[in-house]
Amino acid sequence: MTNPAPIAVVGLGYVGLPLSLQFARSGVRVLGLDIDPAKVADLNAGCSYISHIPAAEIQAQRAAEQFEASTDFSRVRETQAVLICVPTPLTKKREPDLSHVLNTARAIAPHLRRDKSEIGNRKSEIPLVVLESTTYPGTTEGELRRELETGSGLVAGKDFHLAYSPEREDPGQPEHRLADIPKIVGGLTPACRERAIALYQQAIRTLVPVSSCRAAEATKLLENVFRSVNIALVNELKSVYGAMDIDIWEVIAAAKTKPFGFMPFYPGPGLGGHCLPIDPFYLAWKAREFGQPTRFIELAGEINTAMPQQVVGVAVAALAAQKKSVSGARVLILGLAYKADLDDDRESPAYRLLDLLSERGATVAYHDPYVSVIRATREHPHRAGQESVAWTRENISSFDAVVVVTAHQAVNYQELADWCPCIVDTRNVMAKVHTQPGQVWKA
Repeated sequence: MTNPAPIAVVGLGYVGLPLSLQFARSGVRVLGLDIDPAKVADLNAGCSYISHIPAAEIQAQRAAEQFEASTDFSRVRETQAVLICVPTPLTKKREPDLSHVLNTARAIAPHLRRDKSEIGNRKSEIPLVVLESTTYPGTTEGELRRELETGSGLVAGKDFHLAYSPEREDPGQPEHRLADIPKIVGGLTPACRERAIALYQQAIRTLVPVSSCRAAEATKLLENVFRSVNIALVNELKSVYGAMDIDIWEVIAAAKTKPFGFMPFYPGPGLGGHCLPIDPFYLAWKAREFGQPTRFIELAGEINTAMPQQVVGVAVAALAAQKKSVSGARVLILGLAYKADLDDDRESPAYRLLDLLSERGATVAYHDPYVSVIRATREHPHRAGQESVAWTRENISSFDAVVVVTAHQAVNYQELADWCPCIVDTRNVMAKVHTQPGQVWKA
């Protein structure tokens, strides 16, 4: 870049990279920071590692000198604002893991201190730090603030601005453009909030100010807990109506014709992605600090977490109907990504299904047109390097059962029906396909 970038975005994954490109398209120069040298090299070469982000978009912003990636966190000194977009996973005990956020704070804090020659004398150029990662209320003004102040020797709200603005990404849905999704903004002080609004309004059409960072953090959790609870409801009704020989998919389709008072949610094999399987636990954990029970939220989590077990139960019954045992059976998982038409496999229930079926003695494989090989992950290291089975009649017909986990449009479901004698359908994709009686089992 010929000139320093006004903003830095830390974490160039499914949240940080789209945000970086949106600011760059809007005329704001962006320095993308990440600890992964491979990602940085790919981006600077104009390559994309996320399926729904075309390489051409990256190349355009590189050519315009609007975007640059780096692993050098000392370059935060060049910027006026730092947006933190790093993961907030759970520990093995299903407790919040803020290590990525706090490590980022430690990395950038020493570089927030500026002398007047670096930032000028205007108060508006006091550095701004914004957290976008989903977390429990109090994180920004608590843990994050302490790390930034300790590492910099500065005071939040006085020497640097601090704010929280949760990401609202809907990957793979072009009708939900980042620029058009209203953005929540809360600040440590009113001045912090106004500084954050001034930044985001350069790239986002609608800003929604709230009274505090805690209110903004709570808003993000409400959005995801709302979805989690409603998905748990239809997952439970799937079992209830199934016992009554009623198709939950037919019921939902009929109910959503009501023009008021109803919003359709759909059952599935379990929750996936970086939000729904995780965020409710962040709120439940924090609520215990205040002595507040979250029975409703925790029950929804239990129901959704149990879905893979229920799917396996249906698969066992489907195989038994063919006089086959799950032990020794060949089972194909169709779809590894957690969401249709994407390559994002974070927290995908497909992994749990692979493990559960393997534990019962089945030989398992997967096919996904977007995930050709399983990458090394902390959660599923034993699956690293496993490759997607090629979509051919010979391959697919060799399996005793296929479990549909992800409703990818790129899959030819009529071919699946023609090639496989036993299909366990968790997404209702076979409803409009010609099948044989007893061939499809809904789960």
